[in-house]
Amino acid sequence: MALEKTAVDPETKRLTDAQAMRALTHPVRIALLEVLAVHQSLTATQAGELIRETPTTCSFHFRQLAKYGFVEEATPGKGKGRQRPWKLVHMGFTIQGEDLDPEARIAADVLTQMFFRRALGRFERWQRIHGSYPGEWDRASTADQTGLFVTATELAEVNAKVREVLAAYRDRLVDPSLRPTDARLIEVLYLAYPMDLDSAVVAQNIDSEEK
Repeated sequence: MALEKTAVDPETKRLTDAQAMRALTHPVRIALLEVLAVHQSLTATQAGELIRETPTTCSFHFRQLAKYGFVEEATPGKGKGRQRPWKLVHMGFTIQGEDLDPEARIAADVLTQMFFRRALGRFERWQRIHGSYPGEWDRASTADQTGLFVTATELAEVNAKVREVLAAYRDRLVDPSLRPTDARLIEVLYLAYPMDLDSAVVAQNIDSEEK
């Protein structure tokens, strides 16, 4: 599949509007953003082949994503309908909790849950098939869980350092020419949050007793 290289704003889109978040909370729309991040530019027909949806469905969802500023025409005026190429406007998005009103906070929680359910589903698949990958990839991949005692300020510092490490490779998403020939697309899941261990233990005990 020959795809035209198009420029994408490497800055992330800041989401604060509940309506825009609800518009994004759809599995087809999330899938379209994911494949655009890899392939730079896709028509509805091309995207449909990748995510196993009809061109008509993809065309509709591309238009909805464009309405809220997530995608735009890659070559305005060229191509019509299902043959119109689309590209990302921004390479990802961020949601800042302190900027949200109560309605937007609820929409953000639903959207975040959907994204991580999809990602965790891919991780579960990796666990089933990792033995089929070359040994170096199996050894390089990881799944870690760590508990730490930190202040809120220290947690923010940890998060910033992790983002800095990942940002060093971000340009490779925007510009395929920067990708080493032996590079693969990987997914990094990073969660950091307060853990009330006593409540977790109580919840597990209650669940066990009910069974």
